Amino acid sequence: MSASTDDERRAFHEQNRRSWNAVTPAHQSHKHDQAGFLRRGGSTLFPEELELLGPLEGQRLLHLQCNCGQDSLSLVAQGARVTGVDISDAAIAEARALSAESGLSAELVRADVLDWLDEAAAAGERFDRVFSSYGTIGWLADLPRWARGVASVLAPGGRLVLLEFHPLVWSFDAQGKVVEPYFIEGPLHEGGVNDYVARSGDDLTPMGRAEGVEGFVNPEPAVAFQHTVAQTVQAIADAGLFVETLREYPYANGCRVFDGMERLPDRRYGMPSGVPAMPLMLGIVATPR
Repeated sequence: MSASTDDERRAFHEQNRRSWNAVTPAHQSHKHDQAGFLRRGGSTLFPEELELLGPLEGQRLLHLQCNCGQDSLSLVAQGARVTGVDISDAAIAEARALSAESGLSAELVRADVLDWLDEAAAAGERFDRVFSSYGTIGWLADLPRWARGVASVLAPGGRLVLLEFHPLVWSFDAQGKVVEPYFIEGPLHEGGVNDYVARSGDDLTPMGRAEGVEGFVNPEPAVAFQHTVAQTVQAIADAGLFVETLREYPYANGCRVFDGMERLPDRRYGMPSGVPAMPLMLGIVATPR
């Protein structure tokens, strides 16, 4: 879905900025000694991400919607030269502090990614990898513009790597029944970004879990968008990128996306016990034609 005007898009994204600013302290309150974890060689990355990204030593990597920077700095530890961009002031402040405390250096920018991509392309910035993962594109009002922006900053031979929750997951209830439509036009006005770190137990806190904030309720609503698999792939193709890898996974990394999901080994979640496997995560690799 694309917002009908740029003013609408900016208003939607600005509301999401407020919602993410509100929830970030709650998320961070559950994470114990992140800087020490990274200094000791710890990583928040999952195998699927590293497989699709490929070798990273010396690669210029753009991490879009980087949130609080744990994954960005884990990518620095893999040898990448990382620029992370996120709309949340609170998240980028946390990311910059973590970079300083861990000794892992990255450029961390507070900006709307759609505006930033346009500006970066105009300035001639180019990246060997553009990476986005888990609960990112659903907050963007204009997916074709995002895809065009990604294409405009990819260096020759570079690749876009998108690992995202499968859009079908938003249709399930706690028993694994489909209760919401898959095809939805227009923005979805949500109650606010929730404390998914708390609801995912230890699986989003490999650095160690702190009890932190309990019962967080976000006072700031959020605006989400349902981008189907076809819409996502089409936007990437229309931007002039070749989709060379398309994968679906029967589990979700790290996050209990909906109530009732079964906890699996290796910090993953599957469909509720007794419910047939369904696609819960989507992986895409696309390259310039």
